[in-house]
Amino acid sequence: MKYFFLSEGWGVGRVWEFGGLWNESVWRRRPDILRLDLGIIDHGERLWLYQVEEAVLMIEVRPLNLADSDSGIGQVVLKRLISAEQAIAKLMEAETVFNRASA
Repeated sequence: MKYFFLSEGWGVGRVWEFGGLWNESVWRRRPDILRLDLGIIDHGERLWLYQVEEAVLMIEVRPLNLADSDSGIGQVVLKRLISAEQAIAKLMEAETVFNRASA
Protein backbone atom coordinates (compact mmCIF):
# COMPACT_ATOMS: atom_id res chain seq x y z
CA MET A 1 0.00 0.00 0.00
CA LYS A 2 0.94 3.64 -0.53
CA TYR A 3 -0.18 6.70 1.39
CA PHE A 4 -0.55 10.46 1.08
CA PHE A 5 -1.84 13.35 3.17
CA LEU A 6 -4.50 15.60 1.69
CA SER A 7 -5.73 18.93 2.98
CA GLU A 8 -9.29 19.06 4.24
CA GLY A 9 -11.56 20.42 1.52
CA TRP A 10 -9.60 18.77 -1.30
CA GLY A 11 -10.56 15.61 -3.19
CA VAL A 12 -9.13 13.09 -5.62
CA GLY A 13 -9.46 13.69 -9.36
CA ARG A 14 -7.75 11.59 -12.02
CA VAL A 15 -5.60 8.60 -11.11
CA TRP A 16 -2.63 7.19 -13.02
CA GLU A 17 -1.32 3.64 -13.05
CA PHE A 18 1.64 2.12 -14.90
CA GLY A 19 -0.18 2.10 -18.26
CA GLY A 20 -1.44 5.70 -18.02
CA LEU A 21 -4.73 7.06 -16.72
CA TRP A 22 -6.72 4.58 -14.66
CA ASN A 23 -9.23 2.93 -16.97
CA GLU A 24 -12.24 1.61 -15.04
CA SER A 25 -13.46 -0.49 -17.97
CA VAL A 26 -10.11 -2.30 -18.20
CA TRP A 27 -9.67 -2.74 -14.44
CA ARG A 28 -13.44 -3.29 -14.02
CA ARG A 29 -13.37 -1.20 -10.87
CA ARG A 30 -12.35 2.12 -9.45
CA PRO A 31 -8.91 2.39 -7.84
CA ASP A 32 -8.79 1.60 -4.13
CA ILE A 33 -8.39 4.99 -2.44
CA LEU A 34 -9.47 5.16 1.19
CA ARG A 35 -9.47 8.12 3.56
CA LEU A 36 -8.36 6.75 6.90
CA ASP A 37 -9.74 7.96 10.22
CA LEU A 38 -6.45 9.63 11.05
CA GLY A 39 -5.02 13.03 10.29
CA ILE A 40 -2.51 15.64 11.35
CA ILE A 41 -2.40 19.36 11.80
CA ASP A 42 0.63 20.81 10.03
CA HIS A 43 1.25 24.58 10.13
CA GLY A 44 -2.39 25.08 11.17
CA GLU A 45 -3.76 23.01 8.26
CA ARG A 46 -5.78 19.80 8.74
CA LEU A 47 -4.43 16.97 6.58
CA TRP A 48 -6.17 13.59 6.32
CA LEU A 49 -4.22 10.39 5.70
CA TYR A 50 -5.25 8.40 2.61
CA GLN A 51 -4.32 4.87 1.59
CA VAL A 52 -4.04 3.79 -2.06
CA GLU A 53 -3.32 0.48 -3.69
CA GLU A 54 0.13 -0.38 -5.01
CA ALA A 55 -0.91 -0.06 -8.69
CA VAL A 56 -1.50 3.71 -8.32
CA LEU A 57 1.45 5.85 -9.47
CA MET A 58 0.06 9.41 -9.34
CA ILE A 59 -3.07 11.16 -8.16
CA GLU A 60 -4.58 14.49 -9.18
CA VAL A 61 -6.11 16.42 -6.28
CA ARG A 62 -8.25 19.53 -6.45
CA PRO A 63 -10.42 21.70 -4.21
CA LEU A 64 -13.85 20.16 -3.68
CA ASN A 65 -15.52 23.53 -4.23
CA LEU A 66 -13.62 25.64 -6.76
CA ALA A 67 -15.85 28.65 -6.06
CA ASP A 68 -14.67 28.71 -2.44
CA SER A 69 -11.00 28.26 -3.33
CA ASP A 70 -9.12 31.44 -2.53
CA SER A 71 -5.74 29.94 -3.30
CA GLY A 72 -6.07 30.29 -7.06
CA ILE A 73 -4.95 26.68 -7.45
CA GLY A 74 -7.23 24.58 -9.63
CA GLN A 75 -5.51 21.21 -9.37
CA VAL A 76 -2.30 19.56 -8.28
CA VAL A 77 -0.77 16.23 -9.26
CA LEU A 78 0.83 14.27 -6.43
CA LYS A 79 3.69 12.41 -8.01
CA ARG A 80 5.26 11.14 -4.81
CA LEU A 81 3.16 8.79 -2.77
CA ILE A 82 4.73 7.64 0.50
CA SER A 83 5.30 4.29 2.16
CA ALA A 84 3.74 3.16 5.44
CA GLU A 85 7.03 3.88 7.23
CA GLN A 86 7.10 7.43 5.87
CA ALA A 87 3.46 7.99 6.88
CA ILE A 88 4.21 6.81 10.43
CA ALA A 89 7.24 9.10 10.60
CA LYS A 90 5.10 12.06 9.47
CA LEU A 91 2.48 11.21 12.11
CA MET A 92 5.15 11.06 14.81
CA GLU A 93 6.65 14.44 13.92
CA ALA A 94 3.31 16.26 13.47
CA GLU A 95 2.22 19.09 15.75
CA THR A 96 -1.10 17.36 16.40
CA VAL A 97 -2.56 13.99 15.41
CA PHE A 98 -6.34 13.52 15.38
CA ASN A 99 -8.91 10.92 14.42
CA ARG A 100 -12.42 11.22 13.00
CA ALA A 101 -13.96 11.05 16.48
CA SER A 102 -11.94 14.05 17.68
CA ALA A 103 -12.21 15.99 14.41
